[in-house]
Amino acid sequence: MLHVNVKTKEATFSIPVPYVLLNIGISLITSKIFICHANKWSKPHLEKKNINISFPSIDQSELKPIIKELKKHKGLELVNVKAQDGTEVIVRL
Repeated sequence: MLHVNVKTKEATFSIPVPYVLLNIGISLITSKIFICHANKWSKPHLEKKNINISFPSIDQSELKPIIKELKKHKGLELVNVKAQDGTEVIVRL
C-alpha cells in the first residue's frame, strides 16, 4: 500500500492508496481512448502557445512490473518534500 502524508499548518492528511487502485489507474492511463482524448483536449491550448507536443502511447506491460517490484520494498520513502511555508509531503510504500 502506498501512503501519502501531507502536513500543513492547519491540518494533517494521511491517504492510503492500495496497489489495486494503482493498477486500475495504470489501466486507464495507458488505454488508447484516454490518450486520444488527452491529445484532443490539450490540442487547442497547445496550439495557442505554439507548442507541438502529443501524449505518447505507453504500454501497460511496461508499467505493471514496476508496481510488482515496488511491492517488495515496503517502507521505502519515495518522496519527502518540505516547502518554505512548513508544508510537508511524504510518499512511502
